[in-house]
Amino acid sequence: MADADDGVGSTRPGHYGAAASGVVLAKTRIAAAWNVQGDPSRASLVATAQRLFGVALPLASGGTARSDALTALWLGPASWLLLAGDASSLNDFAALREAFNDAGGALFDVSASRVGWTLSGPRAADVLAKGCPLDVHPRAFAAGTCAQSVYGHINVLVVRHRDAPAFTLLVARSFGREMWHSLCAASAQYGFDVTAPATFR
Repeated sequence: MADADDGVGSTRPGHYGAAASGVVLAKTRIAAAWNVQGDPSRASLVATAQRLFGVALPLASGGTARSDALTALWLGPASWLLLAGDASSLNDFAALREAFNDAGGALFDVSASRVGWTLSGPRAADVLAKGCPLDVHPRAFAAGTCAQSVYGHINVLVVRHRDAPAFTLLVARSFGREMWHSLCAASAQYGFDVTAPATFR
């Protein structure tokens, strides 16, 4: 166990900050990410997306949907993000882009654009609230939803997981290191454990 403040900001697995264990931090592996765009009022486009990608596009603000392989996140009225932990779950990009374009939509490979960090543990919501103006109470930010906001000055897409009391924060790759240090600093008073990277689910 590391001493208080010893190594805070390190990505090496271990315990940091206070002696308690209030937060668990882990890098989140995202093998592929595609941005889907189109008019959701067109039933044929929504049906084509589900047929091509194997997951329904969430139509409500902040909605998410999952299949065995993919997670779809609502970004806006006509924009979604498809995430895969396994690269084989999102392949044949050129063929799928052509098929989706033919249906009146647009598809973009944004796999290199973001990195992710997952917070879990009893004080995870407190760490998120330190730097993010979202109301993170479950009544306002339910499990299985997502929201775009900021953490400090960094734009962030926050996903609240369904199957665990955890949040994944997706940020532009260029802000990845700064985001990590911010999360570690905010977690130090509660004590936190850094674990090995985990695949996004």
